[in-house]
Amino acid sequence: MATVKLSKRSIDALSVERGDRVFWDSALPGFGVRVHATGRKVFVAQARVPGGLPKRAVIGRCVDMTAEEARKKAAEIVDRIRRGEDPAAPAPKEPTVADLAARYMDAHVTRNCRPGTAAVVGRLLDRHILPALGGLKLGEVDRSHAAALHYRLRDTPAQANQAVGVLSRMFRLAVAWGMTPARPNPCRSVKRYAQHGCERFLTGEEYARLGRVLFEAEAEGPLMASAVAAVRLLLLTGCRRNEILTLRWDDVDRTAGELRLRETKTGPRRVPLTPAVERVLARIPRAGGNPWVIAGGKTEGRLARLDPLWNRLRARAGLEDVRLHDLRHSFASQALAIGEGLPVIARLLGHRTVMTTVKYAHLARDTERASAAKVGDSIGGDLLSRDGKAEAA
Repeated sequence: MATVKLSKRSIDALSVERGDRVFWDSALPGFGVRVHATGRKVFVAQARVPGGLPKRAVIGRCVDMTAEEARKKAAEIVDRIRRGEDPAAPAPKEPTVADLAARYMDAHVTRNCRPGTAAVVGRLLDRHILPALGGLKLGEVDRSHAAALHYRLRDTPAQANQAVGVLSRMFRLAVAWGMTPARPNPCRSVKRYAQHGCERFLTGEEYARLGRVLFEAEAEGPLMASAVAAVRLLLLTGCRRNEILTLRWDDVDRTAGELRLRETKTGPRRVPLTPAVERVLARIPRAGGNPWVIAGGKTEGRLARLDPLWNRLRARAGLEDVRLHDLRHSFASQALAIGEGLPVIARLLGHRTVMTTVKYAHLARDTERASAAKVGDSIGGDLLSRDGKAEAA
């Protein structure tokens, strides 16, 4: 078999005295040029079909394209023949990032993720990923595109990291679904921004101040009353925002003394129905036919957005830096302050493992130090005294 590095110069030099002959490319197996005695030259591609004989296809005349253009087409034809496809049929349209995003949402996100997570992913796609990359074919996306997307969102580091994370998962599934050949993930080397957790815990004085504001706001109308009830339940249970907003009256089991949470980050769980929580529930008027504990403005609807109302409440209480999620942190802080251990707090917060609760360990150490100081002071008065009088330090 004659092989030669096919280029314009080498092809121009090829000739045969009679009939025709194929000269194969030394760089790409299966790529060649058929040379006729008449001087006609055409590019061809050849590969073996799965479990069968070699199959050859004509790419085009040498006068109509360069060797490099023909080599690229030959690589595609060889790949299609090896997969058992007809090389003469029109090549399937390569999917775009928008095509992948649609399948990712339909086949993965909506089936495997909670509604809240699906909404976050949908917003990232609609606001950031698709406007920047939606029209690109999957094979065109490389690290530079992922890095540019990440940098564009640098003012919101958490969102930037989330967007690249979503894009990375999309491309992993694209390979598994056969939408693109296996290749390095374009997000593989994009270094994520450092994220610094914000821990904010209410003090005793702040609890009292917020309590007064909640009582005053309760009379401002049904929506604000619902928001007040939601905030009180968040403070008293340590639940996540959506766990309270999606609580139904049927989930309040007074016989068992618990709240049954159906949809949580870690699956269904039960929360103790304490006397304080009972008092909050007793203050909530039950609208006829509305199944939601935290009712919204529409009949049989629930309060969907708590943040705008919380922003008004925290401003009145002088707690502008306190987020709704900080109420959950404060619950954990209070539990530690009264001596509860991390395993118990993990169960109260609905953490899957105690390792998730370890971030509160420094508060436990603060509590231990305070307790040790109290015990030491009570003993030290007698132990470190001479003739009933404490020694000077």
